[in-house]
Amino acid sequence: MADDDEIILSELPDEELVLQMHDDLYDGLKEEIEEGTRILLDRGWTPYDVLTGALVSGMKIVGDDFRDGILFVPEVLLSANAMKAGMTILKPLLAETGAPRMGKMVIGTVKGDIHDIGKNLVAMMMEGAGFEVVDLGINNAVEKYLEAIATEQPDILGMSALLTTTMPYMKVVIDTMKEKGLREDYIVLVGGAPLNEEFGKAIGADAYCRDAAVAVETAKTLVARKHNQLSA
Repeated sequence: MADDDEIILSELPDEELVLQMHDDLYDGLKEEIEEGTRILLDRGWTPYDVLTGALVSGMKIVGDDFRDGILFVPEVLLSANAMKAGMTILKPLLAETGAPRMGKMVIGTVKGDIHDIGKNLVAMMMEGAGFEVVDLGINNAVEKYLEAIATEQPDILGMSALLTTTMPYMKVVIDTMKEKGLREDYIVLVGGAPLNEEFGKAIGADAYCRDAAVAVETAKTLVARKHNQLSA
């Protein structure tokens, strides 16, 4: 028998359901997010409205609290996982409707480095903010990055490193992009525990992002700037 205080999602009006989904995302409740996503779609919400109104806005709260030190990596990973469950339902529908997207990112950990928690978090948070993300995984040589940007035509290339010994490889990738005349076409973001802003500048990246929340904000700003330049 259900508890008296158990919330029946399908009985909530839209506005309350969205707020409840924000809470469920915050708590990393995957099945509730799937259910809420389906209910809103059944009620005639467009996939894009569900994405922005229920999921992206919910992940923004998670991102802000992560940035402010209220939430930590394990909790954010749970939230991002719940977000992914909703995205799995929405993705094919979004493709059909040709919904506007924030932009596209190719991301991967550099050659010699097999750390991926930070990278995964950035990838999930970027998806949570409405970006399309292509994750190359770990240990990526320069050729792999170049192949991916040629195939995917992203707005952003993201590189991650957790070892001081693999950090210089980011410069190899950026220098190769310069040699091939590709550097100006892409926003390059770098991140990882041993990096800092000076290092990002020194290797010629557009920005160093100290965590996933900063990566999302930086990506939004730079992509908007890029689009404005193109349309100017």
